Amino acid sequence: MNKNAIPTFAWFVPLVPLTLAGIIYFGEFQSSSFLFINQLTQQLPDNLWTWLTFFGNGWGVFAFAFPLLLIAPRMLSAGIFSGALAGLISTPLKTFFSLPRPGGVLTEGSFYRIGDILLHKALPSGHTLTAFAVATGLYFSVNKGKRKPLLVLFVLAALVGLSRNAVGAHWFTDVLAGAGLGIWCGMFGALLANLLPEATLKPNKIWPRLIAISGLVSIYAHITQVMDLELNQPLQYASIAVLITTLIFFGKAQLSRSRTL
Repeated sequence: MNKNAIPTFAWFVPLVPLTLAGIIYFGEFQSSSFLFINQLTQQLPDNLWTWLTFFGNGWGVFAFAFPLLLIAPRMLSAGIFSGALAGLISTPLKTFFSLPRPGGVLTEGSFYRIGDILLHKALPSGHTLTAFAVATGLYFSVNKGKRKPLLVLFVLAALVGLSRNAVGAHWFTDVLAGAGLGIWCGMFGALLANLLPEATLKPNKIWPRLIAISGLVSIYAHITQVMDLELNQPLQYASIAVLITTLIFFGKAQLSRSRTL
């Protein structure tokens, strides 16, 4: 059996959060579940939740995963493919369901909110979708024997989802739906990445160079945009540092490669 194979049962795991989301929504626990989590998470600092939200932002998670370009390009490729799939389905689904967010239903002041009020396009949570997609893609892009330490990525993804309730941006059902759909995106992303021939992942090949160019685009995005919330500014600076450092070492790899030819 392929060491990178995805177990059959894994394809059914997303049904758990999706089913729970349905129970909460149709059981009319939407507001109560959101308010419970929103109030509970106030016990921890705002920065913690906004920084966790940052890891559900596509540019944010890409920046911190970027060093994998040097040490595990297949893993990074899986993360990119998974994140791209998440992005492709997120907006159409939000438009299709067109459900209001907590800010569009609950009265102002009845829940804790960080940042601007968001009213529309609730389902699914795009940040949660991205976080679980990337976590799953990275997890299934490596051999089975090396996957166990990567389980921590799912803990981080779950905290990203929780942060969307904490900042008052999403219902718990949005988060659950994002988690389930994200896992499926991640598995498809890992399958695509595992199809890449080893030779195409070498630093002097076109695919890693395209990823490097994306790193430059990411630097521009971090300089010119506010990633979700102003409190995330320190993480944006850290992201730029990670991106630049990785690109420097990638450039050195290009030079050393050319000298050996």
